[in-house]
Amino acid sequence: MKVLHKIAWLLVVIGGLNWLLVGLFSWDVGMIFGGQGAIISKIVYILVGLSAIYLIFGCKKCSCKMGKGSKMEEPPQMPEGEKPQM
Repeated sequence: MKVLHKIAWLLVVIGGLNWLLVGLFSWDVGMIFGGQGAIISKIVYILVGLSAIYLIFGCKKCSCKMGKGSKMEEPPQMPEGEKPQM
């Protein structure tokens, strides 16, 4: 499961960087594989989308602390009247 999570994370990062390149330079990484119409490009786009869905809904099962199922700990509180040390 941990390997699947890492692969999904990597694909989502690649997809995010692709959108950055599209936004800044109007250049799509999929052009390397023959453009958006090429089968390999479609497969990569589908895998990136499925990875995003996996991270949204499957992250509560892992230890990344980013999913809906994670419980964020509150920072420790200072006792009243005590000043933080610097």
